[in-house]
Amino acid sequence: MDVFEFLSVNELALGLSNLSMFPYFDMAHYIISVMSLREQPGALDVSQRSPFACWFSSMLYCFGGAVLSALMMADAPVAPLSNTTNLLLASLMWYLVFYCPLDAVYSLASILPVRLVLTGMKEVTRTWKVLGGVTQAGRKYKDGLFVMIAVGWAKGAGGGLISNFEQLVRGVWKPETNELLKMSYPTKITLLGSVLFSLQQCRFLPIQTHHLILIYTLFIVTNKTRMMMMGSSSYPFSALESVLYKTLFVRPLAFSPLNDSTQGSDPTCSASPKNASISARKTPGTDQTNPEEAENTKKKD
Repeated sequence: MDVFEFLSVNELALGLSNLSMFPYFDMAHYIISVMSLREQPGALDVSQRSPFACWFSSMLYCFGGAVLSALMMADAPVAPLSNTTNLLLASLMWYLVFYCPLDAVYSLASILPVRLVLTGMKEVTRTWKVLGGVTQAGRKYKDGLFVMIAVGWAKGAGGGLISNFEQLVRGVWKPETNELLKMSYPTKITLLGSVLFSLQQCRFLPIQTHHLILIYTLFIVTNKTRMMMMGSSSYPFSALESVLYKTLFVRPLAFSPLNDSTQGSDPTCSASPKNASISARKTPGTDQTNPEEAENTKKKD
């Protein structure tokens, strides 16, 4: 694109696209993922009762996207764990976050500036995961746009999408936390990236891959940093999302199932409660006699 050459960022985009994720960016991804698990309610208790269950949950946090995308592509779900180096590195980060003496690693990583850097590096890996899932599906299904979107979304946000299964490993069952029922920010932003990269791979989006990598990476890193510093959960498209939802998916009140449109059409039905109340006022009891007859009976007695 001419605008990238004009701004002299074409070399930056090429350098970012050739950036290796191993080991530093992968390490940041593992640390933040395991920290997210540790901050879940009851996770520390599970780490003391069953270290293996804690380790397995941590691996699902770290490699959940790769496992889910492998299942969708009819590959072996254990294939992502075949990389022994990455598995050992993730296991080392799990041990340091949960069991390091004096809790030094978790305390250090919890410092805001350190956590901002680690989270930014983790968001960079999200771009590569989404792009990897899209290209993986594109090689098998030529121009399969929706398949590419689904696989890219699963690979980039699989840890959240399989959160219910991960909770079962820790003995927790909360189906109401399903990401499909209420999507979190990472799931939404990963879906957006998957759509963009899929459109670009199918040549519906006139932009080169390394340029889109730069734009998407800068957006998710800066937005995540802003959210953490301001303590906000809103993102730039929240207002647009709300408008689209209210416009396309909210039923009008006139057609709401809670509003019975047939009520009042039958005069006997609408009049029944009123007539019943009037009858109740007129005849408070079936055994009550006329006052004059009661007085006459009293005199006769």
